[in-house]
Amino acid sequence: MKLVLPALVATAAFVAPTLAEAKQVTFETTLKAYGGNGAYAVIWVADAAGKYKGTLWMAGDRAKYWRHLSDWQRASGGRASQVDGITGASIGSGKTLKITVDIADALIDAGYTVHVDTSVENGRDFPSEVVAPLASDANGKPVAGKGHVKTFKVSF
Repeated sequence: MKLVLPALVATAAFVAPTLAEAKQVTFETTLKAYGGNGAYAVIWVADAAGKYKGTLWMAGDRAKYWRHLSDWQRASGGRASQVDGITGASIGSGKTLKITVDIADALIDAGYTVHVDTSVENGRDFPSEVVAPLASDANGKPVAGKGHVKTFKVSF
């Protein structure tokens, strides 16, 4: 299990004072079998007003390619501090990325959305290719992406 990440620690609403006030939330991103190089993907959160609140995970650790994740880049400022300690390898064609973090209960059903931006070398960039509510009625329901993402699912 990943604990709440540094970027979200800065926005205290994500950090529950005790585990009794938090849920383990799993984010599962399955890519289409598109062939070619691994995808860079970023999973990030916005509040009900659409304002960036934090990054949950960055798949792909070479900063020079982050500019291709344009909605995240614009929202977060593309700062390395937003992904410090929460990066991993890019995701291969047809593969699944699954991460689990503790999210404050107060954020569930409060209008927050989870965004997924993707980019593949020699392929298209898909900013906010998935936008899924952090909501009880969406729990465990797969959402189709507009590009490289076959399905994205939030479960708690």
